[in-house]
Amino acid sequence: MVDMGKGECHAVHGYTASKGSYLRRMRLIEGQVRGIQRMLEADEYCIDIMTQVSAITSALKAVSMALLKDHLEHCVAAAAREGGEVAQEKFDEAMTAIARLAR
Repeated sequence: MVDMGKGECHAVHGYTASKGSYLRRMRLIEGQVRGIQRMLEADEYCIDIMTQVSAITSALKAVSMALLKDHLEHCVAAAAREGGEVAQEKFDEAMTAIARLAR
């Protein structure tokens, strides 16, 4: 089943094969966020907290870039093979996501 509507690319998403890896990474990031909460509660040094915030930001950016890569290789490539309006919609959607990540 191929549904090229907004938010859909196939019955299986591009990240599906790596879903377990993504979930592990997000759990690690969640743990880092909780660590920052504990640091704040313990009145830790602000530079140490900012260092951890920076690490989390980098980790989230890495997840975003990996998801974007999966989306381009799976959803956008499938739409490009189909061509026409579907291809243009997926291209525009990807460009919007890239612009959002670049901010």
